[in-house]
Amino acid sequence: MKYPEIDKYAELDSLIHRFDPRAKIITFTILIFSFVFIEDIRIAFVSLLFSSFILLVSRIPFGFIFDRMKPGLIFVMPFLIVMPFALDGNVLYSYNGISISYDGLYYGSLVVIRAATSIMLTLIMLGTTKMDTTMKSLHSLKVPSPFVQTLMFSYRYIFVFIDEFFSMWTSMKAKGFKVKANKHSLSIIGNLVGMILVRSYERAERVYHSMASKGYTGESRTIVKFKMQTADYGLAAILIGTVLIFIIYGMSLS
Repeated sequence: MKYPEIDKYAELDSLIHRFDPRAKIITFTILIFSFVFIEDIRIAFVSLLFSSFILLVSRIPFGFIFDRMKPGLIFVMPFLIVMPFALDGNVLYSYNGISISYDGLYYGSLVVIRAATSIMLTLIMLGTTKMDTTMKSLHSLKVPSPFVQTLMFSYRYIFVFIDEFFSMWTSMKAKGFKVKANKHSLSIIGNLVGMILVRSYERAERVYHSMASKGYTGESRTIVKFKMQTADYGLAAILIGTVLIFIIYGMSLS
């Protein structure tokens, strides 16, 4: 089964992989928020190319990242479809009272480019560090422990729930169940979802009691020791400096 794991290529060796995880989180967060608020589509497109360059440096296969970008891109694609018809502005094309505006096409494209850039950077940030190390980094950055633990367990056990779902789904199909638009099918699917929720709760109880008996205190513990190097400061300065250049240049264009 093909799992949606993010850190599959976290063991590669690249400049981005060697970047201190704490500095990586801070730097990439600055990049993401900076690119999201870019107003000029030309600068937004350059920022997308810059993110693609970072992906190239990280040596993570582009296909791996693109497969995980698809759900986010599908979510924002309606903006590109709807906004040209919904926003007023210079008319590019009109037929029977239905107009496509330049402003709508511009801002719809801007939304999609921003989303693609931010999703790509997020996946690069998470894909170049093991998930448990990322959680440890968040904890060291004083992110509330309950939030960090929730993220860690959600990621760790989502694969278990996927296995259980497909196991139950395969069993149902083997017994002749077919999805149809009727009350019986909806009832069966509702029962399936209910069973997954009950199993999830029972598993969570067992896991919690098992961890508590082994001394679990709610803190993330790993053997990884963080230490900022000169190269980490340099890489952070280069990335943030590049973003500042984009922002200043974008302001000069407006």
